[in-house]
Amino acid sequence: MNSFGDLKTKIFSDGADKATMLRLYDDPRIRGFTTNPTLMRNAGIKDYEGFARDILATIHDRSISFEVFADDFSEMERQARKIASWGENVYVKIPVTNTQGQTSVNLVGRLSRLGVKVNVTALLTLSQVRDVSFALKGGAPAYISIFAGRIADTGRDPVPIMAAAVELIAPYPNIELIWASPRELLNVFQANAVGCHIITATSDILKKLNLISKDLGEYSLETVKMFYHDAVQSGFVL
Repeated sequence: MNSFGDLKTKIFSDGADKATMLRLYDDPRIRGFTTNPTLMRNAGIKDYEGFARDILATIHDRSISFEVFADDFSEMERQARKIASWGENVYVKIPVTNTQGQTSVNLVGRLSRLGVKVNVTALLTLSQVRDVSFALKGGAPAYISIFAGRIADTGRDPVPIMAAAVELIAPYPNIELIWASPRELLNVFQANAVGCHIITATSDILKKLNLISKDLGEYSLETVKMFYHDAVQSGFVL
């Protein structure tokens, strides 16, 4: 049976709601944090740097990723250097390409050699993993984030791809692989089974951590009670 105590994969919280992030910071099961511009927009954040510095005043001893939002590589680099200066625990998320499909490999390699901790994001193919990991070799600690959930959204099984990615980055000890955009709690155990270092999860998935190893018979009864309660509360009659 799946058990939290058996997990080697680290769980990171993915979100930009301050209250939720600070609550999860008190949970020792959460080993780090990631954000992105879409999550920040959905959370109603207007002041990017103000939000980041406010969060870092509390979350200063666990990894946290903030993403650049430029599309030009020179501006990406300027933003990355600035974001990196906010704290030793900060990783800078750089998209694997810009919106024109031009690779960011040269940029992430240069930043890594300069000592910037990068989190290269939005990867979906093994060729991207191969190119990015080679560029990051020997540099600062880095993450490569494969959006396994988006791979699954296309009807493909992400598990073989993630397993192959683990093998691809194995020669580079400065790089950790992130299983990003999971769709269900099961993905945590799938990530663990293939040796993925980290999995990110939104608060909706993290709420299910307490269900790990739950007795299925008990869970079945709770489900039946839920249906009955909702029917009563709705006043249904036949």
